[in-house]
Amino acid sequence: MASVDSSVEVEGATAAAGDGLTHSMRKNGRFVNPWPNWCFPSGTQGMKMMWKFATGSGDHSNIPSQEVLDTTLPVVTPDFSSSVPQDGMKVTWLGHASVLVQFENISVLTDPIFSQRAAPLQFMGPKRYRGPPCSVQDLPAVDVVVISHNHYDHLDYNTVKDLHKRFGERLCWHVPLGMLSWMKSIGCENVVEQDWWQEERVKDREDIKVVFTPAAHWCKRGPTDDNLVLWGSWCVIGRRSRFFFGGDTGYCHGFKEIGKKYGPFNLAAIPIGAYEPRDFMKNQHVNPEEAVQIHQDVYAKQSLGIHWGTFKLTFEGYLEPRSRVKEAMEAKGLKVEDFFTLDHGGSRVIPIPQAEPSFEKETAT
Repeated sequence: MASVDSSVEVEGATAAAGDGLTHSMRKNGRFVNPWPNWCFPSGTQGMKMMWKFATGSGDHSNIPSQEVLDTTLPVVTPDFSSSVPQDGMKVTWLGHASVLVQFENISVLTDPIFSQRAAPLQFMGPKRYRGPPCSVQDLPAVDVVVISHNHYDHLDYNTVKDLHKRFGERLCWHVPLGMLSWMKSIGCENVVEQDWWQEERVKDREDIKVVFTPAAHWCKRGPTDDNLVLWGSWCVIGRRSRFFFGGDTGYCHGFKEIGKKYGPFNLAAIPIGAYEPRDFMKNQHVNPEEAVQIHQDVYAKQSLGIHWGTFKLTFEGYLEPRSRVKEAMEAKGLKVEDFFTLDHGGSRVIPIPQAEPSFEKETAT
């Protein structure tokens, strides 16, 4: 567990001695990363990054024409008509960190964004080079949405509005500490705000537990709101099925804590992209090798690579995350097929053995 510096103001649930877990921390009313050696890129690094974006220096993304992309990174229409097997989890990648996971008669949507740009305004900012495979109106019934943090590529105003308009208060939002007022400003009332390690049952589904868990990142949407909202990952646990959503994160030892407390997971959705240049991105975005380490840390039986192939955010080759995950799995002697990627809109069913217990492992809250 990370030590708490004497200058850190302890607010809410923080580093509780003796439980072996790293808890959220605040300093002067703003959340801070408790991970040793975590630091935000310096002003000099930030200026260098802006210069590289402006000039294209060191940019190896090489995003081709839409015609080529249709072959190398297809967008397909999701198949929401097929039923979800009673003995399986169905996962559909909707682009970037947006994933629909269906199991045990519940549907969970992660960090949904259906807009063309990850920005406060739709005429500027990072634009999709692969469009969404469907619209909010095309989605099947959604029961739960989990939000990892408030960056624009993970918390999209128009998408939240559209989901609320379609599903209303039937849809339950699970969000980090500090996000409740933003959600309510849009009209969402069925919102559960959670701290790291806080466990909540899904309304009208006492057999489904949603847990907010640690990550290494930061939050900001405006000029003065730095880290007023917490960031993290999510575990959704049913009676026989366990799903882990990594959100957006650098590598930290919190994933070993998650694996020890809640693993193994039948399925994990783990970020694999937006990691170059490394000196700027290391603390906030894992690279494929670190993604494979998270796969091991949380004891994922199968993992889906997310947070790649949708928005141009960084400088690695646009297909590099996919190939490097495969290479990293091979280098560790792991089954390559256990860490997979999907086409935009593509789905896969993860078998869940009938005799496999899940919910019984962690029932006390």
